[in-house]
Amino acid sequence: MTTTLYTSDHEWLAIDGDTATVGITDYAQQQLGDVVFVELPKVGRSLKKAEAAAVVESVKAASDVYAPVTGEVLETNEALAAEPALINSDAQGAAWFFKIKIADKSELGGLMDEAAYKAHTA
Repeated sequence: MTTTLYTSDHEWLAIDGDTATVGITDYAQQQLGDVVFVELPKVGRSLKKAEAAAVVESVKAASDVYAPVTGEVLETNEALAAEPALINSDAQGAAWFFKIKIADKSELGGLMDEAAYKAHTA
């Protein structure tokens, strides 16, 4: 069963076992506007929680995407690198950024469920 959690910086994580698929929320893509470029982390890169992992650039601004947990990058979404506008059409689906092997599941405790995230962005 997959569990989805959210960060206050507007990343989402779909957690399946010890792997999390990470992207930015629909709220974040709306704030950014039309996305024109994405820089993804390298597979095998070790990330610390809250470390800048990726970059997303839009017509309005550039923004870092932060690692929501400590771990190793297992896979990146090459389709997203080729077509950054996927973020605007399917931010919380096909436009995931990377998959990370979760090193410490206790770090998940500080993240929000969907109801808490909706309250955070209201």
